[in-house]
Parts: sequence; structure tokens; C-alpha cells
Amino acid sequence: MLDYAAARAVATIVRLGSFDRAARALNVTPSAISQRVRLLEERLGTVLIERGSPCTATPSGAWLCRHMEQVDMLEAGLSRHLPGLSGGDTTAPRVTIELAVNADSLGTWFLPALARFADRSGFLLNLSVDDEGHTADWLRRGRVLAAVTGLGQPVQGCDVMALGALRYVPTASPAFMARHFPDGVTATALAAAPALSFDRKDLLQQSWAEAQFGPQATGFPCHRLPSTQGFVTACLAGMGWALNPASLVRDHLAAGRLVPLIADATQDVPLFWQINRMALQRLQGLTRAVRQAARDALQPPAGTLA
Repeated sequence: MLDYAAARAVATIVRLGSFDRAARALNVTPSAISQRVRLLEERLGTVLIERGSPCTATPSGAWLCRHMEQVDMLEAGLSRHLPGLSGGDTTAPRVTIELAVNADSLGTWFLPALARFADRSGFLLNLSVDDEGHTADWLRRGRVLAAVTGLGQPVQGCDVMALGALRYVPTASPAFMARHFPDGVTATALAAAPALSFDRKDLLQQSWAEAQFGPQATGFPCHRLPSTQGFVTACLAGMGWALNPASLVRDHLAAGRLVPLIADATQDVPLFWQINRMALQRLQGLTRAVRQAARDALQPPAGTLA
């Protein structure tokens, strides 16, 4: 039988980042919470918390935290039907759900879905941001219960649903185009024109260039700029060229502040919603909100009518 007081201590330490803050939240002494964690780690034979500033979960600790999230959701649902269960305690911590999402979805269509769900459920949401090609790893490692990902194959223990595709437009300022592409965009010109890249995982610019000009269109210089809105601002300032979500540059293109590198050479990135099956029923409202927001903002999934 799991020691739920100790498991609650682990989850609270990870959520708040320190033993002292967790002790205050649980109304116990720091030595008591340390003892709970130590005894549970000894019983399970594994370290659950990486001590540091902040404290973080080990892989085993992450799985335990996800279990406690589901316990919290079950208790929240039960309390709605049995109000006396809480004993009138209004200080109990609210349910917190861990999610992963790519930065461009977060910067365009995803937040309205979260806002609707949070308002209706009362749950708190903790988002981790990573490239859409890597958010599925957060599910595999037990770090999150659900993720927006570019992976269409279900992660073990998860259900997957196609959301649609986020459309990108390759854009730059008119001055940048005149300076770097006076004779048009070619593989040779791209090799010398600075692009923007979110981080080392971001291969979007490279994949677009290869789709237009073949494998020889690689190795161009890049500024690294980990900000969706920053990409747009940097393009407007003439810092480089980049693929930007169409919804963020539509007005700039219409006003001539930005221009496409190549007319109609957009790129669609398919996105999927993956969610842990054990949480699927209890997070139906979140899934509905995400799918509705995706229908409103994304290109239809492959195989469906527009």
C-alpha cells in the first residue's frame, strides 16, 4: 500500500520546488516532510527527488507525481458529490495538471483552450514548452499527462487524436529581401542569408529550404531566438528570415511590413493531442477544449474535408 502522506509530500515538493515551501503548504515541519520522503524512497528503493534549487523529480518521482495528479482529480470529482469529504477545508491544494506543448502552438491557438478548461474545472495548469518533435518524450518519461506533439503514433499508454496542421509562411522584411535576395531566393543566396532558429532542436527552416531546393540548401547561418513573437519582431527588424505562423504575420504581410520569401511556399506542420489513457475520462473537458480550438485555428487534419 502506498503511503499517500509521503507521496503527497513528494508531489508538493516538486510542485513548489523546495522542502521548506512544501512543509509550509502541508502544515508540517521541514524535518517531518524530509522524513516522509526519506522513508518512502527507502521503501521503494529509488530516489524520488533531485535535491537542488529548485528540487525536481527523478524519473521515478515524476511517475509518482502523475499518479498523485490522478488521485487529486478523483478526489476533486468525489468532493463535488460528497461535499462533506473535505470537512470544510478550504486550504486544500488545487489540482495541478502537467502538460507539454510546442512554443508556436502556445503562442497562437492553445491558450484559449486552456483558459476555457481552467475556468470550468478550477484546475491549475503547469506547462512545459519543447519542440513539437520532442514533446512526446515528456509523455514517455512520465513528466506530463498530455501533450501537443508532432508524433502521430501513440506513445505507450496514451490515446492520440489528430488536431490539424499549423501553417507557416517564410517571411522577411522588404529591406532584408533587397539586401540578401536581390535576384530572388536561391540555394546559393540562402547559404549566406541569416535565418532564425528557436534552438538546436528547431529544424523547421532547414526542412522548408530542403523542400524548396533539395539537400544542398543546408548550413545557412542562424540566429537562435527562443520566442515565437520574437521571431516576428526580429523579421520586422530585418534581423533574419524565418517561418512564422500564418496567423501572426497575416496583417504584416497585408500591410507590406513583411513579404514572403517565395509566394505560396507555405509549410504545414501536423499536430496531435496525446493524453494518458488513465486521465482521458477525467480530462474530457480539456480534450474537448483543445480539439475545438484546433478546429478554429489549424488547417484540417489530413484526410478530412476543409
